[in-house]
Amino acid sequence: MGNVLLTAIALMLILEGCVPLLAPALWREVFRRLTALRDGQIRYIGLSATLAGVALLILLSL
Repeated sequence: MGNVLLTAIALMLILEGCVPLLAPALWREVFRRLTALRDGQIRYIGLSATLAGVALLILLSL
């Protein structure tokens, strides 16, 4: 279980690092736009990402 968790974290870090590595200007623009959002909008994005991740885990475990 611990090995799987570390693998998942490593893959997340690789994917998260691709955008600033390949397109730093786009990454900066995305964060500039995120700072303009209201708290509720940011929470909705977080909720949506969490639910998508849970749904993907459920599909993969079938």
